[in-house]
Amino acid sequence: MSLERLKTASKKTIGTKQTVKAIAKGQARVVFVARDAEEHVLRGVLEAAREKGLEIEEVESMVVLGKACGIEVGAAAAAILEG
Repeated sequence: MSLERLKTASKKTIGTKQTVKAIAKGQARVVFVARDAEEHVLRGVLEAAREKGLEIEEVESMVVLGKACGIEVGAAAAAILEG
């Protein structure tokens, strides 16, 4: 069910760099991370999300997260944005 929110979100980020930027700007509402992504890749996203007290949803794989975002490749992180 949580991935449905991401699939239908009108505004979202895809990828760790864009997600960290959105968190820093206070635009992210919910953060999604792939369980199979390497820890060092997700570290910045997780730290920023926890610092802001955001909800963090784990997704089973990068492939599943990428498909939920509407892209053909895997994604380590994504976020639903405000508005």
